[in-house]
Parts: sequence; structure tokens; C-alpha cells
Amino acid sequence: MSAPDGSPVGAERSIGQLFASATTEMSALVHDEIALAKAQLKRDVKRGATSGGAFALAGAVLVFSLPMLNFALAYGIRTWSDWNLALCFLLSFLANCILAGVLFLIGVVFAKKAKKSKGPQKVAASVKETAGVLQKAKPHPRPARTPELEDRAPAAIEAVARSSS
Repeated sequence: MSAPDGSPVGAERSIGQLFASATTEMSALVHDEIALAKAQLKRDVKRGATSGGAFALAGAVLVFSLPMLNFALAYGIRTWSDWNLALCFLLSFLANCILAGVLFLIGVVFAKKAKKSKGPQKVAASVKETAGVLQKAKPHPRPARTPELEDRAPAAIEAVARSSS
């Protein structure tokens, strides 16, 4: 078993290796969150397009089918019943309005779903939360320097300087 950077799990890793590993994982996290945002945005656009298509279809049905459907339906009602022709035309218009209303409601439902979706906002909140956690992270405390080593340091530097000159 090994760590993500290939070193054994129990092995001591240097600060550089830890930093490189953290940077790699952070980069992968950011890339994954961007991919998630793209996927959610694509889904929202698809819902919006479906909603727009339903609205357009409702308008097209109402505009293009009214004359033919009104005549066909009105004369059909007139044939099956002996009602006045004007009443038959009103009934056929009412049927077309009901169809357009149903298509309009379908468009409203899809528009609400697209508006209600908070895909990219969720991802942005997640990125902010991750950044907040990383900002609050504190480095591991370093052991205090021993005074006896600090006292020897100037003498050791002088000795090395004298021997090299």
C-alpha cells in the first residue's frame, strides 16, 4: 500500500513532498468541482431549452392550427348535432385554447425546475467552504530550538570560515 505520491504509507515524507501532494490533490479537487459545475449548468440549460421549446410549440399550435382546426371541428360538431354554426366555431376555438393552455403549463413546470436548480451555486459554495477550511489550517508546530545548539552556531561558522580561507 502506498500514498498518492508513491511513497510507502508509514514512511516519513518531507515538507516538499507533503506540499506537492496537497497541491496535486487541491488541483484535482478544483478540476472536479469545475466539471461538476459544467455538468449542472448543462442540465439547467437543457431544462431551459425544453421550457422554451414548449412555449414556442404552444404558440405555434395556437397560431397555425386555429383556422384549419376551427373549420374542421366546427363543421364536425355541426354534423353531429344540429347546433348553430357560430356556436360550433366557438367550441372549436375553446378546444384549441385548452390545448395551448396545457402546453403552456408544461412550459411553466420546466421553467420552474430550471429556475429552482442551484447547481453552480452549490459548487461555488463548496469551493468557498474548501478555501475557508484551508485558510484556517495552521502549520504543524515546530519543536523549540535548543539554546545549546544556538550558542554553538556562531563558533561553528567561524571555524568553518577559518578552515576554508
